Amino acid sequence: MPSAPTDAPAWLSEDQQRSWSSVVALLMTLPATLDAQLRTDAGLNLFEYHVLVALGDAPDRTLGMSDLAALSRGSLSRLSHAVGRLERSGLVERSACSHGRRRMEARLTDAGWDKLVAAAPGHVAEVRRLVVDALDDGQLEALGVAADAVVRAIDPALACGERVRSCGPPPAAGAEGSAEQGR
Repeated sequence: MPSAPTDAPAWLSEDQQRSWSSVVALLMTLPATLDAQLRTDAGLNLFEYHVLVALGDAPDRTLGMSDLAALSRGSLSRLSHAVGRLERSGLVERSACSHGRRRMEARLTDAGWDKLVAAAPGHVAEVRRLVVDALDDGQLEALGVAADAVVRAIDPALACGERVRSCGPPPAAGAEGSAEQGR
């Protein structure tokens, strides 16, 4: 029979618990609210939108599925289901990797690009309303730094590295791959 742990957990102080409760409330309400806006206005969920953004930023609007999963912050399984839905809608095409490997890649179609361009303004307005305009510049910067520290604790490869540009303008025509725009 396993023995009971000898060290008591480091319980949160009252102030820490209050802050943690705020973080939990943010994590539970913000993604659902952004998801609802995108579903209503664009017929996309938040994850599908991030997939389109990652493809829209990529050279030739094409990425290997593994790279796309990392950039959109989803598992390969979740990505495969999302890309399947986007494919059925004509927004994305899947094919064997053009580099001759036994990998699959996804490419944003012209219809997918048009969908992204049409969806972006409403999404940006909602992000601005819910987050950017609710905070002053210092609070927004502190939130970004704090969020990055938490992401780094979860997976250092995801922190401050490849970010999905979800709230800036889509790259100008002919500027595919300028992932730094709008970040």
